[in-house]
Parts: sequence; C-alpha cells; structure tokens
Amino acid sequence: MSKAPRLTTTAGAPVPDNQNSVTVGPRGPIVMQDYQLLEKLAHQNRERIPERTVHAKGWGAFGTLRITEDISKYTIAKALQPGAVTPMLARFSTVAGELGAADAERDVRGFALKFYTEEGNWDLVGNNTPVFFVRDPMKFPDFIHTQKRHPKTNMRSPNAMWDFWSLSPESLHQVTILMSDRGLPQTPMNMNGYGSHTYSLWNAAGERYWVKFHFKTKQGHKHYTNAEAETLVGKTRESYQEALFGGIEKGVFPKWELQIQVMTEEQAEQTPYNPFDLTKVWPHSEFPVITVGEMELNRNAENYFAEIEQAAFSPSNIVPGIGHSPDKMLQARVFSYADAHRYRLGTHYEHLPVNQPKCPVHHYHKDGPMNFFGQQTGSTDAYYEPNSFGGAVEDKSAQEPPMKVTGDMARYNHREGNDDFGQPRALFELFDAGQKQRLFSNIAAAMGGVDAEIIERQCRLFDQVHPEYGAGVRAAVKAASEYEPNAVPVDENTPQHAAE
Repeated sequence: MSKAPRLTTTAGAPVPDNQNSVTVGPRGPIVMQDYQLLEKLAHQNRERIPERTVHAKGWGAFGTLRITEDISKYTIAKALQPGAVTPMLARFSTVAGELGAADAERDVRGFALKFYTEEGNWDLVGNNTPVFFVRDPMKFPDFIHTQKRHPKTNMRSPNAMWDFWSLSPESLHQVTILMSDRGLPQTPMNMNGYGSHTYSLWNAAGERYWVKFHFKTKQGHKHYTNAEAETLVGKTRESYQEALFGGIEKGVFPKWELQIQVMTEEQAEQTPYNPFDLTKVWPHSEFPVITVGEMELNRNAENYFAEIEQAAFSPSNIVPGIGHSPDKMLQARVFSYADAHRYRLGTHYEHLPVNQPKCPVHHYHKDGPMNFFGQQTGSTDAYYEPNSFGGAVEDKSAQEPPMKVTGDMARYNHREGNDDFGQPRALFELFDAGQKQRLFSNIAAAMGGVDAEIIERQCRLFDQVHPEYGAGVRAAVKAASEYEPNAVPVDENTPQHAAE
C-alpha cells in the first residue's frame, strides 16, 4: 500500500493529532488556542450552501456532444459544425422537491446541459417536456410557491397546486403530460430532453432562424406507475443517482440523439399560434425534426458537491451563431438564472472549475468577494474600457443580426388570442384507452384532499379539451372519494378561453 498523504490545515501546516482536542488536563476544558479544532468546527458550520429554489434535487455526469450532420446553413456556431466534438456536463433534476426529496416522484424533470465550446460556454437549460405550465414570467414565482410548502402547515398543498392550475388554462398542456405515463420516468436515461423555449440560430449571411432543440433518448422510454414508484421509494430515495452513477461506473454510457426543428422568420409570422409561447409545441408535420448529432454521458464527477451541486447553468450563456427569441419566459430566465447563481454560489461563480470556460476569458468586472484571479482585462493598466493600454476590446464579428419582431410596448393579456385547449386535445387524442385511464387515475390521486370547487373548476377546463377528459377525471375522483360534481356551484369567474 502506498504511503498516505500528510494531513494539514487549510493553510498547509501539518496536523499532529486529528483525534483529540487540546484541553487543560484530561478532564479540563478546551482551550481557545486549539486552532485545528476551531478550523474543523468553523468549516463544518459553513459546509452547506443555499439549495436551488427550484430543481434542488439533481443528478449529473460529464460527456460529449458529437455533431454528425451539416446544419451550417442555419448557424455559424462552431460547436454545431459537422465533426465537432464538444465536452459537456448534464444535470437532471426534479422541479419541486427539496434537496433530500425522493428521486422517483411524479414531477417535471430538469434537463440542463453545459457545453464547453471553444467560443465560450453554451448552456441549454430545459426540461423533459417540450412545454411548461405558464407562458408569462409574471406568473412563475406564484406557480413555484404552489409547488413548495404551505406557510402554516409546512406541507405540500395539492389544494394550492390545483387551485393555481384551474385558474390558469395555459397550464393544461403541461398538466396533461405530467399526469400521463411520461410524468414519472424510471431513470434520467429513459427520458427525452428539450430546450423547451424557442431559441434562434444565425448563419454566415446574417440570416436568423427560430429553433427548438430536442434530445431523444436512445435507451427507450420507461415509466413507473404511482404504485410502482411508492414501492420503490420505500426501498430507496436515491434511485436516479444509483441508476445514472452506477451505469456509467459499469461502462454503460447513455446516449441521446440531438434533433432540431427550424422555422424561418417569415413562417413565424404566419403560424396561427405564437411560436414563442412556452405552452405550445411546433407540430412535427409542419416543422419536421432534423437530426444533428449525438450526446453521450461517459464520466462521473469525482466530487458531487464541487462538480454537480455547484454547477451553474443559465440561458444567458450563448455563443456566436446561437441566440434568444421573444419567448417571454426565456427573456426572464436570461436574468433570473445568473442572478440566482450569484446569490447561491457567489459573485464569481463562473470561476469555479465546473463552470469555467475552456477558452480565454477577458472582461472588466472588478474585485468582489473570493476574487482569487485578479483582473482579466489583458493588461495591468487597463481596468476600464475604452482604454489606451491594450485591454480587451469588443469583437464586431460576434454581432447578432437584428431580430425582426416589433410591437408597441404594453402589458399584453397573455390569454387573449391564445388557444389553450387545441394542443392538449391533440395530445389527449393520441392516448390509447389504457393511457387515458392512467391519466385520469393519476390526476385523481394528485387531487386527494383538494376542495370540491377547485376540482370542478379544473374539470371544466378538461371538458374544453375533450368531453371524455373531464368525464374521466370526474369518474376517477368520485371513485376515490365522496366528491359529487353536481353539488358543486359553478364559479362564474373561472377563466375561459378568449374565443369562447
């Protein structure tokens, strides 16, 4: 056996005794000069950082993105050119659960990717669903409040969840996916990933295209029923970590096929739906998927906290050839994600090794807590810009083409002109009888303890998706409780689609 390294303090001094405190005699008190004890206790008090407000429980691994096809007519991004191989990090997560929550819970899964490109980090922060519950960021904090704990009971509140959803018709599409079979994937490897938002690509000619990113699992879709998940959670709360980490350790490397949907700016002006609406998908019949390459995960982190818990993803991290869109939720996330990391990890979170770009970095941000790297302007005397001392300068070649989306500035009602029922209807009609019945049963189970008035309000939204949908949920809820829909008064203030 090789000789073990010498234990030291954080300042490098050797530790002669790591088992016993310094005391006044064998029965006397501890002395303040025991700097080794003080250091250990002080560091233990500071071992925890704030958990993520959303997506707290997560699992991750490193790998590569390999581009196999040519989409250079759409983008100049070097990481998306034929033959490009880019190192990357993936982190999967649940949305609502805290850091200690069980992995196998019915919830939307986060699907966050960081690509360490030669032009800087490109982050794609999405979910395992192509849509989301809300389309306007003004509603996002309220939605997340419904997923967290009630301020009085300190317990999760199905009443709050369904109250919010029943007052938000735009949530129907995501609710249907969440309560369907795909709402409870067996492992991170058995689910798709989506950029969800509309992003943009731009090419060498300065032409912009709108794009949706899809990562289709090559392991096949596998899902648990509620009963199967309950049994599993009784045995282990770490089933996702065990499956992902254990598989990679055994040399079983999961893969996903990268696909995109592309829409021209002219086509975007003609769609009957808002192509930047996060509650909508682009029909594949109109905008077929294009295969781009393959993502593979093949290396576990050496230290979970340093490389997964401290990993920071943000839609603000883009590279030349990839841009944003007028998607309202995306615009808000461009701010909120980076802001959350500065709070949770510190001002210089992108200098942590897991977040650090692999390319040269130059900027004029100064000082702040934990600045261990000095300044990165390229010149000692250049600590402002513009300057005459050889500091970093702007690169006009990275300029995006103008975004051809205009309108008067106002607070627009996001429900007006939006059909919140058509796409959930199309999805519902794809389900076979068994899938529909499991959908009804999953919703009924999730509605346990919910006020009858809220249940009926939600069911009236399901009615507008499809009469069979509302009737099926009512029957499933009634079978599980004493709920009587005819005894519930109609709420005249229930939000309806503007066209009705």
